[in-house]
This record gives sequence, C-alpha cells and structure tokens, in this order.
Amino acid sequence: MRLVGLALGLMLALAAPLLAQEIEDHRVFPGTGPQLLRVLSTTDLSVFEPYIRQFQRQNPEIGVDYTVMSSATLHRAVREGAQADLVMSSAMDLQFQLVNDGFAGRYTSDAVLALPDWARWRDLIFAFTTEPAVVVINSARFAGLPLPATRQELITLLREHPERFMGAIGTYDVRDSGLGYLFATQEDRSTDAFWRLNEVLGRLEPKLYCCSAQMIEDVADGRLALAYNVLGSYAAEELARGSDGRVQILRMQDFANAMLRTVFMLKGAENRAAAGAMIDMLAGLALRDAPGDWPLPPLGLSDAEQATGLAPIRLGPALLTYLDPLNRRAFLAEWGNALEQGEVAR
Repeated sequence: MRLVGLALGLMLALAAPLLAQEIEDHRVFPGTGPQLLRVLSTTDLSVFEPYIRQFQRQNPEIGVDYTVMSSATLHRAVREGAQADLVMSSAMDLQFQLVNDGFAGRYTSDAVLALPDWARWRDLIFAFTTEPAVVVINSARFAGLPLPATRQELITLLREHPERFMGAIGTYDVRDSGLGYLFATQEDRSTDAFWRLNEVLGRLEPKLYCCSAQMIEDVADGRLALAYNVLGSYAAEELARGSDGRVQILRMQDFANAMLRTVFMLKGAENRAAAGAMIDMLAGLALRDAPGDWPLPPLGLSDAEQATGLAPIRLGPALLTYLDPLNRRAFLAEWGNALEQGEVAR
C-alpha cells in the first residue's frame, strides 16, 4: 500500500496527533444524507471497498470515512483518543487489549448473537473472518526445488540452498507489526520448529516488512522468493488479479495460525446506529455459506482446513499473555537474537 498524505479534515477528525506517514490510506464515501460513519482499520481499502459499497446499498444515507493504518499505529491512536465509531483490525491481541481496557462500547443484536461463542466476547468485540497464515512463493525462483509442506521441510530446503534464498525471504518485523507479533507469539506457543526456522532465516538476511500486501507484491515481482506467514486472504486476492503463475500459496501442514479479523464499536461513538448497522452487515456476511465474490473469507474453516488441524486463535484473555511488557521484551529479545545474523541488527 502506498502511503498518502494526511488531509486536513482527517487531522481534525483524529484527536490524537498522527504523523502523515502513519496513515496508509484514507477515503470518504459520501452518502445521500448528513450521517457519517468513521472507521479506523488495518484492512486495505482495495480489499474493504466492496463491503463499504454493500453497506451503502443498504444504507444510502450514511457516508463512510475510512482510514487505513498499521495495527500498531491504530492501537496507539485509539489509546491517545482518536475519534471514530468503529475500530477494525487483524491484530486480535491488540484489539482485545483495547476492549479489555475499556475502549469498547457494548452492542447487541440478533445478528451478533448468531455468531458462535468463540467469535464474540461480552457483547464488546466481534469476529467476522477467519484467515489462515500461509507461505507465498515465487514459482520461477523455486524452479527445480521440492515444495515444502511442513516447517521442517522448509528448514531443510533453506539450509540446502542458501544461495537461492540469500536476501530473498520476507517476513514480518514483529517489533512494529501487530499482526506479525500475533502470528509469531502464537506460533511460539504451538510448534518447536518456530525458533529453529527463525535461526535459519537469520543466516539468510531476511527482509522485514510491516504488512502482508507489501510482501506479496514483492514475491509477485520476483524481489522475494518466499514470504512467510502472510494473510491467505491477501494472497488469494493477488492470485485472483492474475499473477500468471508467478505466485503460489503453500499451506504448512504441520501447523498454521488462523486469525480472526475483529471489529468493535468505540466507547463514546457519535454514530452508534450506523456503527451497529455495519457490525450487523459484517456479522451476516461472516456466516454466509459460500464465499461468493467477497475479498475476505467467511467465519469458520473449510472441511479441508479442519482436517489439517487448523483452528482459529480464540478471543479471550489468553491473548494478553504476550502483551505483558516483561513477556514482550523477553520475546523480542529472543527473536532478535535468532535473526541478528541478518537484517534485524541494522
């Protein structure tokens, strides 16, 4: 996503002072009436625009002011008093922390009560997608190599062909990426291969990113051979645009994270009715039987995904474990030690 300048109107709309480079995208979708729904989100505008269009087909009188920022910036902006009605993010742990700390307003409706228990918490926060993390590869740069199906196979492949992958692997900078930190900490809890893989990556001078979209774009353009733990929904969007076979999606069979994209109504929201209408629409789409043409996947997993043992990260207090300052410092220190042979030490 290309960074854009911060418009004067947006600067006035946000109580917290944000630097222009912290806003990744911003657009106002006018309605036929004076109502305006203000949304802070980590979801790319190109991905979420169809949902805004659908919302305005159902509520043509409501305009939508949509601002995109990184999960870490969004988290900080809310804490510093950003004025908005809805907050949406892929970083479940940061979202849950905001809710747990009292930043969310309660909301209930038939639509949200229809969500499964694991996809909502205390009428405060609601999940509307389930999105596995995947590995994305550039087909040409893997020519003649076996495709890994597990982390151990990936570790072996990287060790045996370092010349192929030196400086050509992308992963999250977990110091700055909220989603990257969530995926890394959940993987740490679930598989012993996580740290072995990070040590191998460290010897190959990995490139560190804030966001899935940038990694996928660099894989498609051949600047990267492999991007690790990117959002499957964004990777599928790249394939749908037509990558001419340059991009392939690999799902690790030993373990994979599946994050829930969540939304909550900000406490003190000025337009509660419009915010509730958007939540209800997202909840309804989350439970659809077939994906249709929507960019983001529905809530839940396919039978094939469940057969591999894939399960969503659950909403709940356990998400706060790695956000404890001592735990976070310890994790980042260990992560830095594993990767310090490469780009982290710069």
